[in-house]
Amino acid sequence: MERLGSVLQKTSTPCYGWALIPNHFHLLLKTGKEPIAQIMRRLLTGYAVTFNRRHRRYGRLFQNRYKSILCQENTYLLELVRYIHLNPIRAGIVKDLKSLDRYAYTGHSIIMGKRKNPWQDTDSVLQLFGKSKYAARKKYRDFVEKGIGRGRNPEMTGGGLLRSIGGWGVLKSMRKMNIHIKGDERILGDSDFVEKVLSQASEQMERRYRLKAEGWTLTKITERVAEIFGIEKDQVVVAGKQPNRVRARSILAYWAIRDLGLTATEVGKYLGLSKSAVSRAANRGQELIVDQFLSLKG
Repeated sequence: MERLGSVLQKTSTPCYGWALIPNHFHLLLKTGKEPIAQIMRRLLTGYAVTFNRRHRRYGRLFQNRYKSILCQENTYLLELVRYIHLNPIRAGIVKDLKSLDRYAYTGHSIIMGKRKNPWQDTDSVLQLFGKSKYAARKKYRDFVEKGIGRGRNPEMTGGGLLRSIGGWGVLKSMRKMNIHIKGDERILGDSDFVEKVLSQASEQMERRYRLKAEGWTLTKITERVAEIFGIEKDQVVVAGKQPNRVRARSILAYWAIRDLGLTATEVGKYLGLSKSAVSRAANRGQELIVDQFLSLKG
């Protein structure tokens, strides 16, 4: 929990809900300045290294790679907060809601004000239930209580299809009539939301293939950035504290990752930076591109 809090605060990543279970955990996060992949790497790898050192063990600590699902915020935020916070009851770790109110290893007790936690965003959840914290907590607790009898709730998987169209019966009837709606196990939202996310991902991949086909490489991006700032190519690749050089390297990092699809590791080797430094540089680069209306192709 200390490491989780440290990582979330350092990266300005909002956390709306969480639960620690003996053999797994759940996090409900909103992407902030760093990608979720980077957040999870810092959390899991760092924890595993510390755990192994403390217990004098070697090898992998976690069985599999984490599973991430993109959530449609307006539709599913409260459902997910409730679903995640009820995990200890479903797992038989606590017996009832009264015990859950003070349970240390889920965000529910923080929202209820029984415990304090500086890295959990409780205000964003409570404001959806009312302006007064006291009244909002009561309504939130009533909402959570209504979810106890719903069990594991399979509607929280399967791309949100079941919930958004009214259950398996409706889905089967639609398929019999050859009516198909968009769904994806990696995305939790209605059909329009899933379609939009997949379309954006497809456009991004098409752009990357097109740029590579046109001969865009790290070297060509370096030349473009050097042209923008009126500096030599070598000044872009080699680290330095001059403002123009820092800006150029930041924009290069962003275009290389977003438009060419390179990893932070690959860009880091090219620029002589760590993964985290590349992520920070890319974030700065994105802001510069928006502020100065810059384009890769000029």
